[in-house]
Amino acid sequence: MQFDEFTGTVQHRLSFPGTGETLRAIRATLMTLGERIPEGNAADLAASLPMEIKWYMTGAVTEHGQRFDWPEFLTRVSEIENADRADAAYHARVIIDLVHEEVPASDFRQLRDALPESESDEGWGSLFEIVDSGGYSGGEE
Repeated sequence: MQFDEFTGTVQHRLSFPGTGETLRAIRATLMTLGERIPEGNAADLAASLPMEIKWYMTGAVTEHGQRFDWPEFLTRVSEIENADRADAAYHARVIIDLVHEEVPASDFRQLRDALPESESDEGWGSLFEIVDSGGYSGGEE
């Protein structure tokens, strides 16, 4: 998938009016995720993404492997994206679902393994809600 197709798919799935909002959401999600997971995991996951998208997880991150929880992830994403936390959570889930469609299963498993499991609804597992429910199915692709 090329950059335009990736961003267009996110824009369509999130019903954003323009590419500015789309790129902010992608950058906020992937950069913050890149900060949370180890550098090698971020590089592996990003390797199958378009070069411009890959950069958000690798080049834009100054410190990989930071220890923060799901609520802090949402705070960071919502601040970068300039969206409320509920919207930022949904946007992140949609973006992660598209990433899931584009990367090898082994790299996606690495992502899951790099994040702590949580029994609560407010844990990292909620990042994968769309993936775990069978993937995006809204509208025609």
